[in-house]
Amino acid sequence: MGIFDKGVQKTKKSFFERISRAIAGKSKVDDDTLDAIEEALIASDMGVDTTLKIIDNLEDHVQRDKYMSFDELLDMLHEEVGNLLDISGGGEVGNTVRPFDFSKKPYVIMVVGVNGVGKTTTIGKLASSLKEQGKKVVIGAADTFRAAAVDQLVIWAERAGVDIIKQEMGSDPASVAYDTVSSAVAKGADVVLIDTAGRLHNRVDLMNELTKIRNVMRKVIPDAPHEVLLVLDGSTGQNAFQQAREFSKATDVTALAVTKLDGSAKGGVVIGIVDQLRIPIKFVGIGEGIDDLKIFDKKEFVNSLFSREDIEKK
Repeated sequence: MGIFDKGVQKTKKSFFERISRAIAGKSKVDDDTLDAIEEALIASDMGVDTTLKIIDNLEDHVQRDKYMSFDELLDMLHEEVGNLLDISGGGEVGNTVRPFDFSKKPYVIMVVGVNGVGKTTTIGKLASSLKEQGKKVVIGAADTFRAAAVDQLVIWAERAGVDIIKQEMGSDPASVAYDTVSSAVAKGADVVLIDTAGRLHNRVDLMNELTKIRNVMRKVIPDAPHEVLLVLDGSTGQNAFQQAREFSKATDVTALAVTKLDGSAKGGVVIGIVDQLRIPIKFVGIGEGIDDLKIFDKKEFVNSLFSREDIEKK
């Protein structure tokens, strides 16, 4: 089983069941089949704009070949979805994204996202993975508004065996970020992970807070942060899309980590967000384990979504 098979299982099952019902007893693709595909894509939370883009392309092919088979249609759909994930930039190497540019030291990652999406856990898993790769990591607990967030980060830091910088509850988040990057430089750290407050408050307030954190870090490291990683809960579907849109307006999001991908049939939101916002996915969470944060391989993801070996076609 591929690493993404578990993550897309519910999405795939829902999608193929809808398509199978639509094509039962038919020998060719017709308008009803295309309508069913459109419904299935929207049900997977791919989003209306992205879905219509795919359907328009499929209609062009169907008009040229009236007797396209079900397998041919799925192959074409497979290709269309793969093309939507194929965006330029993001440090891609083939189909896999190169997560970090370790030529910059310390490499500063500011992690953003609303409460409850798995942001703190993602930071902990990233820290653990980087430590295993031999990197010296420092975490900054700049979400000073939630004691639980700081406490959870402390536990993760201890588990991963990395340093953490924190201050009193209610402290200025920018002050924590400044202390963290200063400590990282002094210790010769390779990577800095800065947690930020997970509140989708007024966009102006959010922008001001993240800008302040960015500015104070640049007093120590002029080009920090090198990455702004937005963590999204894939099981929330279109809510994740709206969060991505809001955070993109508030700050320069450079990459995505999508958690809880195995939790629902809404995995299509991954494709819609990349297509509409042109932000690469670097990590996906496909379980609760410490090793269940995976580097995103778009080819393997799409192959898992469209594999037919465990799907009963009618």
